[in-house]
Amino acid sequence: MSGSQKVAVITGASQGIGAGLVEAYRKLGYAVVATSRTITPSSDAGVVTVQGDIADPAAAERVIAAGIERFGRIDTLINNAGVFVAKPFTDYTEDDFAAVIGVNTAGFFHITQRAVRAMLAQGGGHVVSITTSLVDNADANVPSVLASLTKGGVQSATKSLAIEYATRGIRANAVSPGTIKTPMHPEATHEALAALHPVGRMGEVSDIIDAVIYLETAPFVTGEILHVDGGMSAGHR
Repeated sequence: MSGSQKVAVITGASQGIGAGLVEAYRKLGYAVVATSRTITPSSDAGVVTVQGDIADPAAAERVIAAGIERFGRIDTLINNAGVFVAKPFTDYTEDDFAAVIGVNTAGFFHITQRAVRAMLAQGGGHVVSITTSLVDNADANVPSVLASLTKGGVQSATKSLAIEYATRGIRANAVSPGTIKTPMHPEATHEALAALHPVGRMGEVSDIIDAVIYLETAPFVTGEILHVDGGMSAGHR
């Protein structure tokens, strides 16, 4: 691989939005480090896969080390991995709490810290995190305290990172989706989920990919929380 080829790290990369982002960044000419618990080896020489639980600091270390060893640099980190558990607040268990905090908060922290260190060493980079529109627009039909607690923290951290590193070549942004058609949502739920959005439909994986690629190619944009949610952030019909 050329030392000048840009490299993207994508978490939660085995399906849905993550898998779509791997493909999109390859089309942009990036090499990709793709990670998830269940990811399998790729036949593409421009993709290295690392299997592991992003909540584990050792997994984060392996992912970033694999990118540096294979491709020599880390230019973009996409924090796509996430856990969403919709329950009434008082029904959450300790296991629910540990699982959501582990992936959404600890996972973000460990891999972002390591990626930013690599970006600082080379003079710049970009962090994009996938959150949820429910952080800003709570809905009684979708109880989401743990999502708001964790992904809300990621949104605030995104702004903090953007300002801390604004003069050091590192940008930080987030995409805040509505409900997206992915394997996470059985087809039987699609009609009800579509009705949550003012536009009357669920989002497509391509909607989120388009938003991430926009942020990637917009060098004057940092600290942005880009809502891609069919109007949920604007209000309700």
